[in-house]
Amino acid sequence: MFIKQLYTGCLSEAAYYIESKGEAVIIDPLRDIAGYLELAKERNSSIKYIFETHFHADFVSGHLDLQKATGAPIVYGPATETNFPIHLATDGEQFKLGDLTIEVLHTPGHTLESTCYLLRDENNAPYALFTGDTLFVGDVGRPDLSSGNLSKEELASMLYDSLQQKIATLPDEVIVYPAHGAGSSCGKNLGPETHSTIGEQKQTNYALQPQTREDFIKAVTDGLALPPQYFPINARINKEGYDSLEGILNKGLTPLSVAAFKEWKNQEDVIVLDTRKAADFTQQFVPGSIFIGLEGRFAEWAGSLLPFDKPIVLVTEAGQEEESVVRLARVGFSQMQGYLQGGVEAWKAAGEQIDLIIDVEADELAMDIPFDKNLVVIDVRRETEFGDGHIAGAVNMPLNEMTDPGVMANITETQNLYVHCAGGYRSVIASSLLKRQGIHNLHNVLGGWGAIKEQKGIEVAKENSVLN
Repeated sequence: MFIKQLYTGCLSEAAYYIESKGEAVIIDPLRDIAGYLELAKERNSSIKYIFETHFHADFVSGHLDLQKATGAPIVYGPATETNFPIHLATDGEQFKLGDLTIEVLHTPGHTLESTCYLLRDENNAPYALFTGDTLFVGDVGRPDLSSGNLSKEELASMLYDSLQQKIATLPDEVIVYPAHGAGSSCGKNLGPETHSTIGEQKQTNYALQPQTREDFIKAVTDGLALPPQYFPINARINKEGYDSLEGILNKGLTPLSVAAFKEWKNQEDVIVLDTRKAADFTQQFVPGSIFIGLEGRFAEWAGSLLPFDKPIVLVTEAGQEEESVVRLARVGFSQMQGYLQGGVEAWKAAGEQIDLIIDVEADELAMDIPFDKNLVVIDVRRETEFGDGHIAGAVNMPLNEMTDPGVMANITETQNLYVHCAGGYRSVIASSLLKRQGIHNLHNVLGGWGAIKEQKGIEVAKENSVLN
């Protein structure tokens, strides 16, 4: 028996490779499938099945490309309807994998088709459970994403039954392998570990504690933040199908001269996306660029902030062109038209105009607050982060809401804006969006709230504030 968790940090996503006697399965593959094929080749194994736990909303699965590459059938659990051929498994159906057995456990609740896969060892004893988004370490999948006309309360009720009847009844020593870890928006508050056991989760996971159905429904549905805007798009793509990644790469990796890049940039609705590090972007960038750096939760923020139907041209670090295109494709983008050959340096060398964002330290902000009557602090953290503590009088403008035209309506050029987030990544994204809207009198606070809260003399508040 060989099990490998293939974890992708920027999406907090775990795919799995399971192998026995030269036969392998992949569970919940990402769109870029080369790693799975290489692993099977290295281990002299063939991929026999592709298992999907549900229609993923936070990334585009690699099931179709992997099926084309291997001939392995795509397996979904009961209640699944797709626009492409699948093996529609029945509850309790078993699949042989060398000396191992994989049993289908239909566990609706996160979505209607949500299914867990129970791996049984050579002696047919339960060994590990691949839970998808049904059960996480410390949490469960949110029941408010996408399942027809059912309410989140109805789905949560189904989830209660799935957990109590299918999962909590398993032996305590069974390993839990979920599809996501901390940072994922598929749950409320996932733990930092990426695997656990049934016994540990019975002790520590609020959703597996003894409780009534009504109490469970309330616990699971209370406090749910709005899901990222791209979730329904990705779920639809995974259900209906998509273009091959190879075609997207061929187009997206087209090197563009400064002249060709400029032609794209000057077209209406074209997005110039800069994926370099935040510190490099603020020093110099192509005017009008949107910054979303690869070093952060790149794919999630791209999916939340960028339109899927508009052409995208890229500015990247040298050697990061393919990484940028692949990570965009992972969340459903397909309109990448190429990248600026030579990057910002080539743009500048051609005599083209560059822009910048002024970075300031937190102590400089602390010194300016008492004396600058036009100073406005823009805090782009989530409302819950803002509520836990913020600069008195600061304006909360959550980054995920900044594509709404009304959000920036009350900002004027007479204001001296200081933009910050928790650590400095989101604030640069926000500053690039403000710049793109013609708002240039702004400063990016280095270190974000982490640095600000250490400053003496800054008044901290916990009540909400609005921009008048």
